[in-house]
Amino acid sequence: MQLINAEGDNLGPTPTEEALSMAVEQGLDLVEIAPNSQPPVCKILDYGRYKYQAQKKAAEARKKQKIVEIKEIKMRPNIDTHDYEVKMKNMLRFFDDGDKVKVTLRFRGREMAHQDLGMKLLLKVKAETADIAKVESHPKLEGRQMMMVLAPISR
Repeated sequence: MQLINAEGDNLGPTPTEEALSMAVEQGLDLVEIAPNSQPPVCKILDYGRYKYQAQKKAAEARKKQKIVEIKEIKMRPNIDTHDYEVKMKNMLRFFDDGDKVKVTLRFRGREMAHQDLGMKLLLKVKAETADIAKVESHPKLEGRQMMMVLAPISR
């Protein structure tokens, strides 16, 4: 097998028994690094410390990941202008945070007869956010709700 010592120096091809005795002599472990290579590569190291460092590296990688959440904005077809502006401001904040936004329009009672008003409202939202967000799922009616999902444009 190809042997690498604790300092990282390549000692070349070494018999397994000799490599094991060298590891025990130094109070360390013999770890197979590349079992599929020809000949297999082994390294003399402290296995507990090696596992700990690998675990820390994996935790660091997980910490750097950005989890994209889907935030929901609920509206009604006859929403007032100020309420609409507040909801748009919240939506822009969500996009700045890198989150997706699900715009839900709920119809109650006789509002179902005026679905065109709801569609106009969702298209207005789409037009106002066109420069910072892309439509991930276009407006569609599901029961008494009309939904649309917007995702921020990555810069």
